[in-house]
Amino acid sequence: MEHQKRNAFSGSVGFVLAAAGSAVGLGNIWRFPYLAAKDGGGLFLLVYLILALTFGFTLLVTEIAIGRKTKQSPLTAYTKLRPRWGFLGVLASLVPVIILPYYCVIGGWVIRYFLAYLTGEGMQAAEDGYFTSFITAEVSPIVMLAIFLAVVSVVIILGVNKGIENFSKVLMPILILLVLGIAVFSLTISHTDADGVTRTGLEGFRIYVVPDLSGITLKGFFSVLLDAMGQLFFSLSVAMGIMVTYGSYVKDDANLVRSINQIEIFDTLVAFLAGVMIIPAVFTFMGREGMEASGPSLMFVSLPKVFSAMGGIGNVIGGLFFAMVLFAALTSAISVMEAVVSSLMDKFRWSRLKASLIEMAVALTAGIVVCLGYNKWYFELELPNGAIAQILDIMDYLSNNLFMPLVAIGTCLLVGWLLKPKAVIDEVEKTGDRFGRRGLYVVMVKFIAPVLLVILFLKSVGILTVI
Repeated sequence: MEHQKRNAFSGSVGFVLAAAGSAVGLGNIWRFPYLAAKDGGGLFLLVYLILALTFGFTLLVTEIAIGRKTKQSPLTAYTKLRPRWGFLGVLASLVPVIILPYYCVIGGWVIRYFLAYLTGEGMQAAEDGYFTSFITAEVSPIVMLAIFLAVVSVVIILGVNKGIENFSKVLMPILILLVLGIAVFSLTISHTDADGVTRTGLEGFRIYVVPDLSGITLKGFFSVLLDAMGQLFFSLSVAMGIMVTYGSYVKDDANLVRSINQIEIFDTLVAFLAGVMIIPAVFTFMGREGMEASGPSLMFVSLPKVFSAMGGIGNVIGGLFFAMVLFAALTSAISVMEAVVSSLMDKFRWSRLKASLIEMAVALTAGIVVCLGYNKWYFELELPNGAIAQILDIMDYLSNNLFMPLVAIGTCLLVGWLLKPKAVIDEVEKTGDRFGRRGLYVVMVKFIAPVLLVILFLKSVGILTVI
């Protein structure tokens, strides 16, 4: 009865768009281009693509198969597989609980910039100190947080079909069109600076895609490898309970292999196009030194200056860009919140409305704390990886550097050595569809992925410093 009552995506299109919407988020837009620029352009792209087809594929197929096999969200799915491994479900569920508040805070920042360009205030948004003055304000960031969280919550309350699936079917095609349009425009621009040096978008594109192997060492290659592997967590939404949750909504007769291949292609394409949007434009107007920015400083400081330098068209491009970023942030935040809400529903038998309202209250409270971390409760703390952090950075570090690698390591050990890979393979092939990368999957989940994940974890927490 429990299986029959559970909501399900109406078809593979809804599932693929929802999963791809989860994967296409802020991590793709502001982290992928920076890492590509930092790690030798085409070298990073090549390493990322190989990892996406092997390491990323392994984690993605494992989590989706666990979800469909158990018809449970992460908090209860791992217990159903092996009762003593329920702690892994708790860890996996903690990740979205930590991520949602600060993700919604950043979503609020995106709304503020979108409104600035919508009302013709793009030039002001490019001024020095604009971003700092906004995030350090005591009221407006909280208002924007509340608006963003309210939109996400409404979609979640509407449910899997009327909310998540319908929202993704509308937003994702628009998002892709915006990404493509801005990427093409970015390739056509040129700019002559005060020194008379002319740079073009195509030159920036060449820097992005052509591998730069100058001065590359073994340590440098490992750095690229670990950067690309860390990015895959953001890009594929793995190790945070989301794909287990979405997998639990996939019908038993759906072709999992085809859907997972489509999600991989969708996500890798958008990650690549994010770089095409950003790197040529930043290089054209700010040179190589401008490409060193990442995270919030890239999106909220560097890019508004680029749009400003474009002249009149810059306000239009800036508006379209932040509309695209807003759509990407919404689809990702929806998946993060759904992982929590679904877990609460499965564990405590709460209604969707009750679970949604409780999680919304938790996220709003924690989000306000994050906002206050930039004014009344401001402090600086050095993290084990050497970064100087505020409240948002600490939450980001806990979820991304600690819990997500641990969840992924635990999942590989559980499936690779206790349940055996056959459990996942049988789930994938139960519709009669052939699992094309079956041999690769077995080797990855048992041996290669756990080793790479342990190295990534030790590096993230500052223990492994030789590479």
